[in-house]
Amino acid sequence: MLFPNRTNVHPATFLLLGIPGLEAAHVWISIPFCLVYLLAVMGNCVLVFIIKTQPSLHEPMYLFLCMLSVNDLMLCTTVVPKILSIFWFDDREINFKACLIQIFFIHSLSTMESGFLLAMAFDRYVAICNPLRHSTILTHGVIMALSLAIVLRGVILLTPHPFLLMRLPYCKTNTIAHTYCEFMALIKLACANTRVHRLYGLILAFLTGGLDFIMIICSYILIFHAVFRLPSKEARLKTLSTCGSHVWVILVFYIPAFFSFITHRFGHNIAPHIHILIANIYLLIPPMMNPIIYGVKTKIIRESILKVLTNMCLSL
Repeated sequence: MLFPNRTNVHPATFLLLGIPGLEAAHVWISIPFCLVYLLAVMGNCVLVFIIKTQPSLHEPMYLFLCMLSVNDLMLCTTVVPKILSIFWFDDREINFKACLIQIFFIHSLSTMESGFLLAMAFDRYVAICNPLRHSTILTHGVIMALSLAIVLRGVILLTPHPFLLMRLPYCKTNTIAHTYCEFMALIKLACANTRVHRLYGLILAFLTGGLDFIMIICSYILIFHAVFRLPSKEARLKTLSTCGSHVWVILVFYIPAFFSFITHRFGHNIAPHIHILIANIYLLIPPMMNPIIYGVKTKIIRESILKVLTNMCLSL
């Protein structure tokens, strides 16, 4: 679909292809997508409920985890229903403005996720390196202030995204070879100089996810330095065990994010369906895995879930 070469021209709708080359398998691919989404929704809802209702979990780490779970629910719900409608009903059309809104939510929520992981790393740093002042440093007021700053950062830094895209002319095609709307996917459809937009995207990625990851690494360097100064092996293992769940969650989020970023900008020889699958893993797997990791590896959450289930069974 071609459009006149005017700077204010954009299509009324875009067409999402899903996973190019695997159209015949869309129905089968939808099964794991649907299962992952259901697990993510159920797991995060349970985690939010448990943390909210159990006073013993009203500690900084678990309050940040609760906010991370809410963020995960919003993130996967932003993309999965539309993906499933493409796979099941061949509903490929998406309104231009709806596409821009989806881009904003995907990128802003991903930025917030990275921010919450950094806040959790800061909590671990204070708890291990300065345990006597942990409760006085991370008060409920400070937690709320940090959470608000994380949300505002995601909203303010990503608000220009849809407006920058709205100003571009799309005179090549209205077909997006993807399962959802994505900033770089639309940039590639524009028939104008997008160097500034690409540079903005790179700078933003570094200032959010990149800088967050560097600060998380620095936090854990200080944590390991403090841990290995402890006198006994038992004390070191016990202290490190309090970080295990957080480390796994960091790996689950940043490894797919890193591969998605690299393949999108530099993986020109990678098959499109591989790139799209990686991009979907980045958005779907962390929301599913986070509650599982914390539910399995954190004793106090396991005990709280069992306590709630026992009370429910007794009440029946």
